[in-house]
Amino acid sequence: MSTRLGDRLDAARQRGFVGRQRELAAFHDLLDPDGVARVLLVHGAGGVGKTALLHRYAWLAARAERPMVWLDGHELDGVEGLDELDLDADGLVLLVDTVERVPGLDRWLRREVLPRLPADAAVVIAGRDRPAPIWRADPGWRELVRVLPLGNLGHEDGLRLLAVRGVPEEEREAALEFTRGHPLALALVADVSAQRRFSAGSAHEVMGELLRGFVDTVPSPLHRQALEACAQVLATTEPLLEALLGLDDAGELFGWLRGLSIVEYGSRGLFPHDLARDALAAELGWRDPDGCERIRRRAAAYYRRQFTEPSRHSVLLDFVYLHRDTSALGPFVVGYPQTSGLSADRPTRAELGTIVSWVRKHEGDESARLCERWLARHDATVIRGQDGAAVGFYLMIDAVPDPEDPATRDLEPGRVRMVRFWMDGRCYQEPSPVQLFITTHLFRSYLTGDCPDRTLLTFATPEPWAEGCAYVDFARLAAADFTVGDHTFAVFCHDWRQVPPLAWVARLAERDALIEAAPAARRTLGEEEFGQAVREALRAYGKADGLRDSPLLSALDLGERELRALFEDVAAQLAASPRDLKAHRALHHTFLRPARTQADAAALLGLPTTTYRRHLALAESRFTELLWQRLH
Repeated sequence: MSTRLGDRLDAARQRGFVGRQRELAAFHDLLDPDGVARVLLVHGAGGVGKTALLHRYAWLAARAERPMVWLDGHELDGVEGLDELDLDADGLVLLVDTVERVPGLDRWLRREVLPRLPADAAVVIAGRDRPAPIWRADPGWRELVRVLPLGNLGHEDGLRLLAVRGVPEEEREAALEFTRGHPLALALVADVSAQRRFSAGSAHEVMGELLRGFVDTVPSPLHRQALEACAQVLATTEPLLEALLGLDDAGELFGWLRGLSIVEYGSRGLFPHDLARDALAAELGWRDPDGCERIRRRAAAYYRRQFTEPSRHSVLLDFVYLHRDTSALGPFVVGYPQTSGLSADRPTRAELGTIVSWVRKHEGDESARLCERWLARHDATVIRGQDGAAVGFYLMIDAVPDPEDPATRDLEPGRVRMVRFWMDGRCYQEPSPVQLFITTHLFRSYLTGDCPDRTLLTFATPEPWAEGCAYVDFARLAAADFTVGDHTFAVFCHDWRQVPPLAWVARLAERDALIEAAPAARRTLGEEEFGQAVREALRAYGKADGLRDSPLLSALDLGERELRALFEDVAAQLAASPRDLKAHRALHHTFLRPARTQADAAALLGLPTTTYRRHLALAESRFTELLWQRLH
């Protein structure tokens, strides 16, 4: 038995280490003298387990009897004096932790240290920030470097870590769902569990600790607002950030956000890591609920202005995410950020068998037989995880009557599409990131595909879905319910002939309660006074500071930028309605983006002056009516 405290410390660390098979395999390859990669660049958010992984690497290096040097950015004042390190040993393993803490350390290692190491040396550099582009741009380093982004633990590894930490079995699933597998969060939950049973009530304690770990310091209150705003929306672009903060130029703030270790970026913008988002959103929610609501109102106004642009239909996903706290959609969008690693694709031949096995598992043999029958005639859409493995699917069919399938046997004639099968391979139709990704992927198909007469959705049971389906205008169609084997399925329907896609989006927008302003408008301004104030505001809209003295500001308790955003939003509502499109055009060219004169506006619209004035009068009336309805 060891008599050194350090040995006991090391043993405890190894007992507490779980998972990371990909990262461990990469390190074993690194130790192979014939391997290509000589440098691992590990990066990930604070608390994700970089230091624990490096301790595991150190243990593996010791077992391989390799000489080792450990550098920790927390313990270095700079690169001065590091030249004196003995780095000449054959088979050296150099481990560098928290490299971002020392300015210039990454550059010094790349330029001065690594080139003079022995040829069989193995180097691991870990930090919060993504590796500098030079590592991949330089032809030499590109061949020797492997980049390893470190994410949260998977489901099984997360449960194992909780077990190792002594969390009772009955608390583990709830704790894992709350933490999303984030190692620091799991450790904090274990600490809470050791003192009392973990519950939603103790989540605030864990959130507070995480927030302090994620954000050590920020340059200014405005930077903190930018980070909090980023946490409220699904993905942040520079124009959206300007709208959320009421700024003319948010370029510097956007660049700062992009460089944070807790923020990722993709094709649609920036987004915080899940736990960082939860921590920031929860903290802002209780500290400044009015500020939180103001950000969401501004986001809703920004999204709704995009609805009329055909190329921006994907903004519906962002719009739906704002509804995560509503009773109807909340359960289905709570895991929205986790969909960022999912993708949709056509299944391989092997995955067709996987799909059928999922149907057999969740719906029985007869449903599996029918699924095979439909797969022979229609392409399924498979949902893949970050590792490329299939995790769910859906199958949309042209629902022509088929005597073998009760789902289509009694359908009314017409161009009907039915989502005949859909599921998360593990959770079936329970709320999950996969389920949500399928839902939003279907939403996009409604807006961009060839529109049928009707779309039918099938569910294993109607109860959890009725409110959410009603919210998105899919009505319960009990007459179309069907039974396969021992399972009865519920059907919901949307009729695109009655409510076409763009009108459907506009209807969703009208139901958005987030954009509603204070109800004090009725108490402050009567309807006639309100109408006069709106007409005056429209005429002043195109002038700098033109709304500064508008009585609408105090009546609605809004700032000038918020009032402008509200006007733009109501105008977008006009544009989304076919019957109001002419009025919107007159409004747009006269007040919102005004031509030089009304005669020029009439010429732009190709209208005689009298017809133009009639359209403009209608526009002012409809705009005032919609704004009044919105606020009362």
